[in-house]
Amino acid sequence: MASRLADKTLHDVLAAFAAAAPTPGGGSACAACAAIGVALLTKAASVASIPRHTLAGIEEQLIEAIDDDAAAYQHVMAARKQPRDSQAESALRTAAIQLALRHATDVPLSIMRLAAEALTEARGLAQRIHKSTAADAAVAVLLLRAGFEGARTTVDANLGGLVDAEYVRTRTDECGRLSEQAAQGWGEAERLLRVI
Repeated sequence: MASRLADKTLHDVLAAFAAAAPTPGGGSACAACAAIGVALLTKAASVASIPRHTLAGIEEQLIEAIDDDAAAYQHVMAARKQPRDSQAESALRTAAIQLALRHATDVPLSIMRLAAEALTEARGLAQRIHKSTAADAAVAVLLLRAGFEGARTTVDANLGGLVDAEYVRTRTDECGRLSEQAAQGWGEAERLLRVI
């Protein structure tokens, strides 16, 4: 990609997601969805004059993850195209695929971390925002939840192709911890936003 997907027009972004090309795909969409959620949280915080430095950092990292995920999957595709005519070539190809799959797992895992962090922020903001932005904050929580769950789906799919049992175990354990953190964040934020 010549420039970041986030720097293109919305029409170009939607066309990129709709195209028959393999990237950008689901992981990039999760990062974009979560970034929009963070932007809406930032709006709610701004209206209430609540400091939002943490949210700005999360949003920028999610924006970077849009292209990072696409690049990671392109590496997987390139590794799968490596020659395998001899045993040596086949071994190199397998190693390249495994390495690329690790990176393609780590990017959506980072999206999960960021979305979980934003959902924790949402929980803290929910009781402090103005009633006029409660619906925006509720939509933000839904978008963050969708981004988180989608990234989890991508991580799970990639873990299924990895042979390093220790790597799979540690990432699976982290997914479990992040899922608990995210569920607490969105559950409490949704509860608080209902009573504003």
